[in-house]
Amino acid sequence: MNRLVSAVVQLNSGADFESNLSIIDDALNGYVPNTLDIVLLPECFAMLGSSQVAFSAHSDEVMTWMSQTAKRLGCWLAGGSLPVSVHGSDKSYASCRVYSPEGKEVAVYNKMHLFDVDVSDNKGRYRESDDFEPGKEPVLVDIRKARIGLSICYDLRFPELYRYLVNQGASILTVPSAFTKVTGKAHWEALLRARAIENQCYVLAANQAGTHPDGRQTYGRSMIISPWGEILAEAPEEGVAVITAELDLERLAEIRQQMPCLSHQQFNITR
Repeated sequence: MNRLVSAVVQLNSGADFESNLSIIDDALNGYVPNTLDIVLLPECFAMLGSSQVAFSAHSDEVMTWMSQTAKRLGCWLAGGSLPVSVHGSDKSYASCRVYSPEGKEVAVYNKMHLFDVDVSDNKGRYRESDDFEPGKEPVLVDIRKARIGLSICYDLRFPELYRYLVNQGASILTVPSAFTKVTGKAHWEALLRARAIENQCYVLAANQAGTHPDGRQTYGRSMIISPWGEILAEAPEEGVAVITAELDLERLAEIRQQMPCLSHQQFNITR
């Protein structure tokens, strides 16, 4: 059957990367190898609330863990975001890295849209560009049965990125996030369902959740959404969770055939 089993991991990450990875291991411990096809981790899954530049020294350790985890589970693993040093700069890329069931790194997407905004929460001012360089280009990855278009958090507010990805063959869109509680309450579900409906894609959205050790508050409610905009699985606003859903690629093709919006578009989104 032309179906994929997806799992989305919701976390409440802190500054201790070893503790965060251990929590993910525990959350996924009950899954038998080769029963999951895709696992998505949230933005900042390995570390949230400390110096991104200092953490980049541990990036190799985390990438080794990702490779081993993908191989152990026999799945495609998309690792939310990880700070990776930019050569010749004191800044990092926020990198989403994808590993095959064999444990091989097959794709790297560097977050293109940086979260430089003011939010009416207890943190107030967010300036990702203080620590990060923006990525240069969109990235897709073939997972044999389907093509995934990669994105990270604030990218969600830029629909032209997703239309580009679907025009390049994406049928699944991943949105690892650390969406704030304030912006999440206002926009999280609406934006995710819009991206699924307008692009006729499955959307996997892994969010951070709850109050973090540094006081930041994130919204949770990680989701898996169908190309028709249905919420197939949803996590609560607080706490660690794993949600799963089956992605029926034949149903996706049927939706695109019955309502061929993508072939009706009059604007060609290119870069």
